[in-house]
Amino acid sequence: MIAIFGGAGFLGSYMVRQLQRLEKPYQVFDLNTCQGADYLDVECCSAAEISGVDVIVNLAAEHRDDVSPPSRYMDVNVIGAREVCQLARKSNIKKIVFTSSVAIYGFAPPNTDESGAANYFNEYGRTKLLAEQEYRAWQAEEPDMRTLAIVRPTVIFGPGNRGNVYNLLRQIATKRFVMFGRGQNIKSMAYVENVAHFLVQCTSLSSGIHVYNYVDKPDLSMNQLVQVARKTLFGKSGVGPRMPGFIGVTIGFGFDLLAWMIRRPLPVSKIRVKKFMATTQFSSAAPETGFEAPYTLAQGLEKTLRYEFIEDNRDKPTYETE
Repeated sequence: MIAIFGGAGFLGSYMVRQLQRLEKPYQVFDLNTCQGADYLDVECCSAAEISGVDVIVNLAAEHRDDVSPPSRYMDVNVIGAREVCQLARKSNIKKIVFTSSVAIYGFAPPNTDESGAANYFNEYGRTKLLAEQEYRAWQAEEPDMRTLAIVRPTVIFGPGNRGNVYNLLRQIATKRFVMFGRGQNIKSMAYVENVAHFLVQCTSLSSGIHVYNYVDKPDLSMNQLVQVARKTLFGKSGVGPRMPGFIGVTIGFGFDLLAWMIRRPLPVSKIRVKKFMATTQFSSAAPETGFEAPYTLAQGLEKTLRYEFIEDNRDKPTYETE
């Protein structure tokens, strides 16, 4: 039996579908949907028949940029990890799969792999790294008996997600997108169904500590990403309108000033423009496990674009993320 903490969220919902296809038993524990259970509450989880579980998969996290109060990052990501480890001890569960994040690396050099130094720049990255340490301490108590898989995905996208990749695709779909800069910068991404498949595979790992970045390769440049989107949506090639990068930064600064004047955030900012033009590229050891992603990155983008902007899926659930 696999217990999925945060299983009603974006990634969790896809992992549940994969377990259903494989006819593997599972149980969802989620702050909002699991019979009122808060995954931070060990006693509540125990009351929900956790005793039959062999593997815990913890997907639950606080990750948005606008979380208030900021202490929520510590409460959910770190104390939550501590509580999950305590639950595993009490229930004699020997295997945990934890989704961390490449955010622990911060602004990392291109192609940073699992050995990259931690250099987080926000509370999300910091608390994800602290959570990893909680799980490592748990595994070290019985290193020959316990299994810990730490999976650090890059930005995850897919049908139903409302994060930054969706916002970019929506701009392209509504013909409000302008390419700033040369568009040769690389963006490592991960398609949600591929990540879900890999997490299911990780539930079968042997004892020890296993750490993997998750990235769908080969990476796409911003030019290539936009070309896939325009080809799928409009049957057109190229990237459409383009402006020099310095103009984009200037426009972003103008939006920052306007946001300060009206006292509310706007979808365009100087830092967002700079992040758009930056390279964010990671390497992954996941293929060394024999894992083969069921979809290419381009196929994942095409599926997402069709679901969101061509088909009518307004009655389907959506997931707000950053």
